[in-house]
Amino acid sequence: MLSILKKELYSFLNSLVAYIVIGVFLVIVGLFTWFFDSNVLDYGYADLNNFFQLTPFIFIFLIPAITMRSLSEEYKTGTIELLFTKPLSEWQIIIGKFLASFLLIAIALLPTLLYYYSIYQLGSPKGNIDSAAVSGSYLGLLLLGATFASIGLWSSSITDNQIIAFIIGALFCYIIYDGIQQLANVFTGTTQYFINFLSLSYHYDALGRGLIDSKNIIYLSSIIFLMLYLSKQNISLKKN
Repeated sequence: MLSILKKELYSFLNSLVAYIVIGVFLVIVGLFTWFFDSNVLDYGYADLNNFFQLTPFIFIFLIPAITMRSLSEEYKTGTIELLFTKPLSEWQIIIGKFLASFLLIAIALLPTLLYYYSIYQLGSPKGNIDSAAVSGSYLGLLLLGATFASIGLWSSSITDNQIIAFIIGALFCYIIYDGIQQLANVFTGTTQYFINFLSLSYHYDALGRGLIDSKNIIYLSSIIFLMLYLSKQNISLKKN
């Protein structure tokens, strides 16, 4: 597994794609957080709500762009057959590729901690920011990023075309994050709550309020495991 992880990270960090993706992400969130309408400075409150509301929608496109080549390229070039000849289990291949994508997402988020530090320093009085909510939101972003990465890996496991893998991954990420929530708004009462509970945004928003509830973490973790399992099943079919 470590060999796959190192190989994937080396491949990411030695290509322009990773740097372009991370650069575009930081530029977009930076502009919306600090300069565009309703930015932090104009808002007048010491919080990062704009950043945490915008980032999931950027992730919907950014993460499938990272993962689209993970297995699709292996299928297209035939290197998947070489992986099968090595002393690696199918789970090790999947987990190694998943962790590489997740680490790249974490690296992309790391510079944004400067936003928290800046607002902490600018607060009146200094430190006047809800650190629990910020911590919960960052945890939510990491779990959401991991969920999107598992979805992207699954979409990459079903086709040898990277563009198709990207489209399927981005579409599925949107549906499970925001699409289900929009559907829930059509209903009321218990039905609305039940449908909304199935959306990733429901659990992400709960974590963003600083409520580290086990049900939110379990739900997100379950989606991750399910998508990784389906990815593993897909490469098993290729092996057979």
